[in-house]
Amino acid sequence: DPQERIRHLKAQRQPFYASADWVVKTDQLSVDEVALEVIRAWERLRGRRPDKASEGPDAPACVVTTNTASYPIHVGWSELSRLGQRMRALGLSGAAYVISDDQVLPLYGARVEGSLREAGFSVAAVAVPAGETSKSLAEASRLYDWLVAQGAERGSAIVALGGGVVGDLAGFVAASYLRGVPFVQVPTSLLAMVDASVGGKVAVDLPQGKNLVGAFYQPRLVAIDVSTLRSLSPRHLTEGWAELVKHGLILDADLFAFLEAKADALLRLEPDVTVQAIARSVAIKARVVSEDEKETGLRTILNYGPPIAHALETATEYSALLHGEAVAIGMRCAARIGQRLELTPAEVVARQDGLLDRMHLPAKPPRFNVEAALEAMQRDKKVRAGAIRWVLLEALGRAVVRDDVPFSLARDVLLELSP
Repeated sequence: DPQERIRHLKAQRQPFYASADWVVKTDQLSVDEVALEVIRAWERLRGRRPDKASEGPDAPACVVTTNTASYPIHVGWSELSRLGQRMRALGLSGAAYVISDDQVLPLYGARVEGSLREAGFSVAAVAVPAGETSKSLAEASRLYDWLVAQGAERGSAIVALGGGVVGDLAGFVAASYLRGVPFVQVPTSLLAMVDASVGGKVAVDLPQGKNLVGAFYQPRLVAIDVSTLRSLSPRHLTEGWAELVKHGLILDADLFAFLEAKADALLRLEPDVTVQAIARSVAIKARVVSEDEKETGLRTILNYGPPIAHALETATEYSALLHGEAVAIGMRCAARIGQRLELTPAEVVARQDGLLDRMHLPAKPPRFNVEAALEAMQRDKKVRAGAIRWVLLEALGRAVVRDDVPFSLARDVLLELSP
């Protein structure tokens, strides 16, 4: 059985693929073209690995290296106090403009501003209303007006202090103001730490869908202070675990097993365990982004769950579900699609659902408009030639991308969510 033999070989080799410095996709390439890709990878990565950092107590957890940028990601328990020093070490100076929201700025604004001033920056800060509705062109326009009034110049840095909404909005403004100014991510939600802050995807929403206007714009630095998670509400903390679970499911079975073993400690936010889990999850995202900055290949694999998650968010007008909650539901749906295609083993579905349950992530959304969700799914920016690209699981830590999933099957799974 050649197909079974290939599947067996792939399972044996997957751990080595996952630890590789670079992956050359040889499909449709000639021998000469493969050789050129190997040479290009060697020249880019010579002397260091893109997802590994230098050793030492003050070294970053990992480094993202793309065709357009290279930047460190620091993960620790007191990173806010080191922010100014980190930025100066990267050659940033002058003015720093902190964009936050009206819930996070009162909590951490003074600490961030103090760190920046101690490092010699002049500082101004502004808060937008908390919540997804701030990710709009109208709010971006108000921030442009504020930056102009402040006299912000091309060398000025924008610091995004907050969750994924603030990071996406501030990053979009940084990418477009004066054709691009330096940008620093300081995520304070778990979801933003392990997902939105890494990879340079910045955007605002339109009424027709989520993240429909945006850019790929890499930050100069990501500073993750895990202690800020203590101020999150239980629900906002819980949603972030969905992304760590997802990284384990699609690329790292060992991380998934670690999350299973340490679930109780993670829910208590025990410092050492939580820092370790976040650093491991971020390193996975860093490795994927380093290889595929603009989602033309491997990065697509991160979309395990989002086709249905984004559809549910749109159908509920971004008000009934937090993003991580929607992703958790989307992962459960994707697992069932994979199972019905006889691709995803029942054991994988059971372990996934078991860990999502332990992390208190939802299995179903509140009442929603099914037809609106179906329409949003077909309009998603990840659709290619009318086909939705589904990320499905072959095994724990091993995912595949399929564009041959019948829409009727996705519709059936979505209908099962309806009350």
